Amino acid sequence: MKIQDKKVAIIGGGPGGLTLARLLQVKGLSVKVYERDLNENIRPQGAPLDLHEESGLAAIKQAGLLEEFKKNYMLGADRLKIMGKNGTIHFNDHNKKLEENFENPSFRPEIDRGALREILLNSLNKNKVVWNSHFLSMSKQGNGWSLNFENKDSVYADIVIGADGANSKIRSYLTPTKPIYSGITMLEGNISNATINSPIVNSFLEGGKIMAFGNGKNIMIGQKANNTIGFYISLKIEENYFSSHKIDFNDKEQLTHWFKKEYKDWNFKIWEELLINAKQPIIPRPICYMPLDQNWITQPNLTIIGDAAHVIPPFAGEGVNMAMLDALELSENLISENSLFQEYEIKMRKRSLKITQLSLDNGEKMHNKNALSFMLDFFNNKTV
Repeated sequence: MKIQDKKVAIIGGGPGGLTLARLLQVKGLSVKVYERDLNENIRPQGAPLDLHEESGLAAIKQAGLLEEFKKNYMLGADRLKIMGKNGTIHFNDHNKKLEENFENPSFRPEIDRGALREILLNSLNKNKVVWNSHFLSMSKQGNGWSLNFENKDSVYADIVIGADGANSKIRSYLTPTKPIYSGITMLEGNISNATINSPIVNSFLEGGKIMAFGNGKNIMIGQKANNTIGFYISLKIEENYFSSHKIDFNDKEQLTHWFKKEYKDWNFKIWEELLINAKQPIIPRPICYMPLDQNWITQPNLTIIGDAAHVIPPFAGEGVNMAMLDALELSENLISENSLFQEYEIKMRKRSLKITQLSLDNGEKMHNKNALSFMLDFFNNKTV
């Protein structure tokens, strides 16, 4: 059977899964995305994304979506301030000239995650995304798979591709290996109508990004669309700290008390509005990664991409770029004469190993007492 006659099922409708669906659609393959969300607007999207020439942008170009991307990216959202715990600005590149230069390999345009998702969704033919599809299990059926979803009839697919994130269920059909906790947890929050609800932080932000460091802890803040800012409070902590201490993430008073205790040497008057005025709940995100020596036996009709394949800590800005590069390379693999996944998987694991190690190293440096000096050296030497 020709690859164009096979049914491809992608489990998960994040950036990686939707990018892959678009690329396969362009190549004439029969593909559907099964996403557990009830619809595309059911939950807020995460932090803005900066796409890189050799990965995320390469996939966007190959998908024929560069012009749509240009209409939606946020010029200037990549500008950065590095601050100390008391609000002192130590690095500020807001004076740099704002210019669009997609021909420059070092140009890393930022786009709101929700805007990117909308571009990808709008590029797919009608009914290519099947919402409210909570994947439960699958079993072999002939040369393919029978997929089982909650409260839905089973469906058949010749090829299954897991793009279902760090807690991937598809992954278990390839390998029992599970993510490892890095020792760092982030608390993720969003503030809408930021000019009113977060005037101090918003005035510092100026539509860009903030990284603030002090005493082995940090806060990262970024401009999102629609006058919304997103933030991550990041620190080294025991994996089960919040559950063991019974922290209620809907209780602002409790969270504020916790913050004052953990960030006791920070200038609370500057940072308190993040917790006081954030949408509820604030979400804890334990930062995990895959074992660097992971491996598995290739299957002819099943593989994984993105976080399902390689959970990468966010301290190198490569997570979504690697997922989109996975999608690009896998789409090329599928239409080649040899559509087995071994070549893709070997290349993907080798590439993700290097990025994961870099991210882990950066995470350690960003959460020690010399973090501010490290980051200032990093950016002043233009190593990015």
